[in-house]
Amino acid sequence: MIARTKEELEILREGGKRLARHVRILGEMVAPGVSTAALEDTAREMVAKEGDELAFYGYKGGKNDKDGFPSGLCVSVNDVIVHSPAGQNGAIIEEGDVVCIDFGIQHRGLFTDHAATVIAGRAICPADEELVRGTREALAAGIAAAKLGNTTGDIGHAVEQVADKYHFGFPRNLSGHGVGKQVHEEPHVPNFGKKGKGEKLVEGLVIAIEPMMTLGSGDLYIDADGHSYRTKDGSRTAHFEHTVLVTKTGPKILTKE
Repeated sequence: MIARTKEELEILREGGKRLARHVRILGEMVAPGVSTAALEDTAREMVAKEGDELAFYGYKGGKNDKDGFPSGLCVSVNDVIVHSPAGQNGAIIEEGDVVCIDFGIQHRGLFTDHAATVIAGRAICPADEELVRGTREALAAGIAAAKLGNTTGDIGHAVEQVADKYHFGFPRNLSGHGVGKQVHEEPHVPNFGKKGKGEKLVEGLVIAIEPMMTLGSGDLYIDADGHSYRTKDGSRTAHFEHTVLVTKTGPKILTKE
């Protein structure tokens, strides 16, 4: 969306602040022995308590979503990179698991989207820690490129440069997106690209920038549940996301406390 009014900006900032707090709390809950269903329950309780709505629950975003997405929260573990329904995937988190919390809410009619990846307990190997750290770095690079007059290609190029630096793989069929009036809007915000290409970034544009990286090739398949994207080579994954506002004075992160 293009945020044009003071009221819209206030709603997005408050919704983003609430969502950032939710994701932090859920991330702090990640530990060996915790079920993803428990995370789903907590997510629902937090949102209901504040009078907001779950952005993902019932969402129909593709051919596999004819009945709507079954959970309010995505918790994707290890070789699952995105879209694993926390309430239905039956996962119990184990020591060293790489766990992505991906969550969205609707506050007073407007949507924000946010994701963070954490390691449960102690990391199994240094590569997992580098994957998480490097993907977070890619998000920061993408956000820094979200300047007025730049393009979605500039964002993708910045993210891709970090992936190349660490020799990470990344999927080319998943991307960031516009957000605000709907949970997914135009423009697409790829995690690769060429400077100056793609859609121009205009004042007030609200976008979700979300690098997704893997320790392998980045090639994916959709699991039997019809939602979860897994790496074909079984490699571990990480995913970070912020909702960002394009302004005259630079990009502003909305999903922060």
